[in-house]
Amino acid sequence: MTETAPEPTAALRARAEIDLGALRANVRALRARAQSAAVMAVVKSDAYGHGAVPCARAALAAGATWLGTATAEEALALRAAGLSGRVLCWLWVPGGPWREAVEADIDVSLSGMWALREVTAAARAAGRPARVQLKADTGLGRNGCQPGADWAELVGAALRAEAEGLVRVTGLWSHFACADEPGHPSIAAQLTRFREMVAYAEERGVRPEVRHIANSPAALTLPETHFDLVRTGIAMYGVSPSPELGTPADFGLRPVMTLSASLALVKHTPGGHGVSYGHHYVTPGETTLGLVPVGYADGIPRHASGTGPVLVGGKWRTVAGRVAMDQFVVDLGGDEPPVGTEAVLFGPGDRGEPTAEDWAQACGTIAYEIVTRIGTRVPRVHVNEREAG
Repeated sequence: MTETAPEPTAALRARAEIDLGALRANVRALRARAQSAAVMAVVKSDAYGHGAVPCARAALAAGATWLGTATAEEALALRAAGLSGRVLCWLWVPGGPWREAVEADIDVSLSGMWALREVTAAARAAGRPARVQLKADTGLGRNGCQPGADWAELVGAALRAEAEGLVRVTGLWSHFACADEPGHPSIAAQLTRFREMVAYAEERGVRPEVRHIANSPAALTLPETHFDLVRTGIAMYGVSPSPELGTPADFGLRPVMTLSASLALVKHTPGGHGVSYGHHYVTPGETTLGLVPVGYADGIPRHASGTGPVLVGGKWRTVAGRVAMDQFVVDLGGDEPPVGTEAVLFGPGDRGEPTAEDWAQACGTIAYEIVTRIGTRVPRVHVNEREAG
């Protein structure tokens, strides 16, 4: 077997470099689009795979005034890291850490009476009012309270709890189903329903600090939806919420994550050589193969088998054969880069490397999934933590 010699100082097996300077610039661009509305930096799912605490700090430094999480554990971890300011947490189940959230001054979202009962009990135990936001289901059909009698019951009960000093209703909010599909009729329908449900609550005495329905695509393209606050998730990380809306550059955004690995092996193989499980790729002739030491255990989609793009030695390569648990192969076409050479799976695209959107297209999914699925075996390396100059 012939292989090239390793470089004296090889890089990490793999790394996800997180450019906090790009994240800050993205937040500023989103703030400009939001105009008078405040910006919530959504850092759920470990900041979409980018590292929740460093990204939250960077977003706040760039002018975001709210942080958003899905789970209570995510919100409490932000507080444990010393992050103050407003935090909204919206995904609850019975028996959740309501009291801990109340004591940590976290805004909790309520979609039904069971949640109001649990949070008021927690407020009594904590000896302080809970900050709550009432979520309306305006048409997404997921979390949120149904309009009509259910909404009337929740609003009325929340106002009674507020009069007792158990809660403070700080927000009214909802979430779009199709804001990433320009002109979809559900957008206008949901916006109308949201206005109606907000008006109902306010007519009965709710005085929210914030009303909000705009997610990333709405924040970028639908200014009439901004109200008091926009919730920016994927856009903050420099990924377009939908190719139909535009590229990141179209919105003045820059991808924050660059995923790379170091070639673990480069070897010569003859034609007709099967590659990886199932031999779904067979070398068409004498060639060189490069081993990229990441796989589906690291979050590389197995659906990228035979399609995933990788930049090695200045050229785009394609995953050859199946993505395995810990590794995959690229056909280098006779090139012989040294072992340890960087293989860039995705990044901003400045160096000609693929982007997360390229991987999404290759796998038949969305770029959200590509960045959030990168696993904990891949270290996050945060760069540009401080402003230049």
